[in-house]
Amino acid sequence: MPELRRMLPSSNALFVFDAAARNGSFTAAAVELNVTQPAVSRMLGQFEEHLGVRLFDRKAGRAVLTEEGELLYRRVLDGFRSIETGLVEIERRRKGTETVTLSVSSAFTTHWLMPRIDKLQRQFPKVDLRFQLISGALRGPVENVDLGMRFRDRDEPSSGGTLVMKEVMLPVCSPGYVGQTGPEGNTIIRLAETSGDWAADYPSFLTKRRGAAKALSFTDYAVVVQAARLSQGIALGWLAVTSHWLLTGALVPASDALATTRRICEFLPPRNRPMRPIAAEIRDWIIEQMRRELTAIDRIHAKLGLISACY
Repeated sequence: MPELRRMLPSSNALFVFDAAARNGSFTAAAVELNVTQPAVSRMLGQFEEHLGVRLFDRKAGRAVLTEEGELLYRRVLDGFRSIETGLVEIERRRKGTETVTLSVSSAFTTHWLMPRIDKLQRQFPKVDLRFQLISGALRGPVENVDLGMRFRDRDEPSSGGTLVMKEVMLPVCSPGYVGQTGPEGNTIIRLAETSGDWAADYPSFLTKRRGAAKALSFTDYAVVVQAARLSQGIALGWLAVTSHWLLTGALVPASDALATTRRICEFLPPRNRPMRPIAAEIRDWIIEQMRRELTAIDRIHAKLGLISACY
């Protein structure tokens, strides 16, 4: 931080710069900051002189960021948001409320967690939940959040994660789709980034359709599952996402065979800070709810051998 202090004429310069950049006007920034327009102009002029670059182009009463100004504004905005988040967290802790941020897939959040949000909030009444949603594959480091769901190969070194379940998939569709008959073939709903033709691994599905197969492809797995729920076809269901709908009957197995891989699903602690006790409690609650749900599904669809495959 000493280097930062050397590079700034004053910390107030950043607040004035932020207001001017956000409003696109020195006059509007002055109103927001409750100072005069010449005071804003003078502060930003000194800031530019100190840095040796122009941050704004002054054009007909407007303040337009230069390329250097845009670069600095992105960083200042990120920094101010981070500081604001920290201050809000301190305020909430003072009032007895904690914020927990989860890094999870949009599909898991939409199809597994959302049906349980009320239950989760009753279990943890003094926790505000935030989400870092990932629409694609669950990869990448877990940083600046409290807990992250990720997949890894069993042969890869552990990062201190806690097992949620092994990666297990099952073709799924709606009960209405299974009951439809006709000459047309099945519609196979695909996740765009999934390699290969997963449907080719299943010689038959539990449907009456016998025509040539068609395909739907989506880049977000949350949409893949929703399309299956709406009777649009058969999707490959990752059980960590679809188990709720299998338990409620909104989705049913479209095959008698499970697919397993060498990957496992884990909850990882943040890489850049210690695991907070409240985050560990939420992690354990989710894992316990998942296991109970899979056990109940195993009783309904005993021939699948779900529990032995998942754990």
